[in-house]
Amino acid sequence: MCGITGWISFTRDLRGATETLDAMTETMSCRGPDDRGTWAEGPAALGHRRLAIIDLPGGRQPMTLETPGGALALVYSGETYNFTELRRELVGRGHEFTTDSDTEVVLHGYLEWGEALAERLNGMYAFAIWDGRSRKLVMIRDRMGIKPFYYYPTPDGVLFGSEPKAILANPLAKASVALDGVRELFAFVKTPGHGVWEGMHEVEPGSIVTVDSNGPRSHVYWSLRTRPHTDDRDTTIGTVRTLLDDIVRRQLVADVPRCTLLSGGLDSSALTAIAARQLGETGEKVRSFAVDFVGREDNFVADEVRATPDTPYVHDVARAAATEHRDIVLDSEQLADLEVRSRMIRARDVPMGIGDLDTSLYLLFKAVREQSTVALSGESADEVFGGYAHFFHEGARDSEMFPWLYRLAQHFGDDSDVLRPEVTSALDLPSFRRDSYAEAISHVERLSGESDFEYKMRKICHLHLTRFVRILLDRKDRASMAVGLEVRVPFCDHRLVEYVYNTPWALKSFDGREKSLLREATADVLPKSVYDRVKSPYPSTQDPKYAIALQNHVKDLLVKPSHAVFDLVDAAFVRKLTAREAPQITQASRRGLERTLDLALWIDMYSPDVKLA
Repeated sequence: MCGITGWISFTRDLRGATETLDAMTETMSCRGPDDRGTWAEGPAALGHRRLAIIDLPGGRQPMTLETPGGALALVYSGETYNFTELRRELVGRGHEFTTDSDTEVVLHGYLEWGEALAERLNGMYAFAIWDGRSRKLVMIRDRMGIKPFYYYPTPDGVLFGSEPKAILANPLAKASVALDGVRELFAFVKTPGHGVWEGMHEVEPGSIVTVDSNGPRSHVYWSLRTRPHTDDRDTTIGTVRTLLDDIVRRQLVADVPRCTLLSGGLDSSALTAIAARQLGETGEKVRSFAVDFVGREDNFVADEVRATPDTPYVHDVARAAATEHRDIVLDSEQLADLEVRSRMIRARDVPMGIGDLDTSLYLLFKAVREQSTVALSGESADEVFGGYAHFFHEGARDSEMFPWLYRLAQHFGDDSDVLRPEVTSALDLPSFRRDSYAEAISHVERLSGESDFEYKMRKICHLHLTRFVRILLDRKDRASMAVGLEVRVPFCDHRLVEYVYNTPWALKSFDGREKSLLREATADVLPKSVYDRVKSPYPSTQDPKYAIALQNHVKDLLVKPSHAVFDLVDAAFVRKLTAREAPQITQASRRGLERTLDLALWIDMYSPDVKLA
């Protein structure tokens, strides 16, 4: 797992641009703390920071391959889980290898198959190849968008990087955010291909972007397609389990310490239990980690969103799977620390955070990294198997909007309330969300003969797998890579996603519960307590000290009325939030305070030119 960056200029020789290339590369040092490398030849300059996972001495980058027509140069971030099979096939075709790394397999795979290589890969990846034979750059991103990838067209080429900060380190890129970019910050809807920063784009998941002297061109090599599902219930459950066993086995491969992130929910418990069984075949134990808050179990108060605390279930799984377990227990002072908040904003490049859920995730990953380099996460199972409450809520199902927004509005309010009225008017978020929704559902193919209800649920599943999950995957990647931790997401294996997506909703919820298929497919390895547990989202602190700390930080900000954050935020509205007594601070109030702090820290950090007209 690494950080990549590069610069293509068809009118310059970039061998003289080492200072700028170095600056771009160094922004990726958190993603790759183990090694660095740069390469430049003519119009192409590539930079790489490495987190060594497989073949520690042999996977250095940029990696080059000389051919009769010119050099191929690769910078690669991610993991290819089927690299062993691909290597075997390439050896059979006459290729010779000098390392044991998956990076070299990808490079030789491109030499053999060109851009069609993408269709053969199983993994999470974002990589760029400079093809000196045809003087073009080829950028490829994994199917689900697990690894981030951005590019910024210039008058004579392109800049690219794993994160926007790498691109913004080049003087050709301007740190400006236009109206649509600000909308992305508050809509909680991710527009495919939108990079938030003006002029910046994402390489969309499942896409290939090529850049030559005529500019960038993009084409899709994978998308979520509708296909008939003919398997009965037992066959479907068995297929899900077979896939999970194969996926976990592949994703446990690493030359560094591994672990699982264990929440006590169905998703992470299933992965932990399967991993424990597989590693147990060789006498190895799984390390597992969970996040918790000081006093949470003793003082937990159930609400509509979270019915139970995680810790008892976490410990049930840890005992049953005989893991080497550690709870990472956080207090409100840590969660509210402005330095931690700043690190998370720096990791994400934009103030799109979700409060203590972000800061606790960062602190969890930081603690995990002290003992492991690779972690398996249950992220995305809710999107794949239908785990959220709004999948079952009639109002959310029938609303002509993204279903998660319906439920968020019910429980947490609208955090754009913190904005100045004229900013709210300019953004017109209701229209933006409505247009985004219409565009998103236009891509959903209806199966011949599919009932109206099944088609409705197919659309909801499609929206989660192509819009909502990308928000969460980006959050997970940025928080983990900020501390040099590689987090793998087995539930995003495209084979599993395709299979379960095309399973009718009646099968996904055959017992009237969420994630029925996953529960039954892993029932043999789950403690009964977890099997019976109702889904509980990622935990959030209930300690009033956290909200009070937020109020105090915002009060410190309010004494600086000239701060640029108040060009966006309504100071009078925020002042009222800081005056509330702790029992009156609702989730919506808390989000308003967190949003204000995030925006202020982002402005201090990036000095963005925010354009609202």
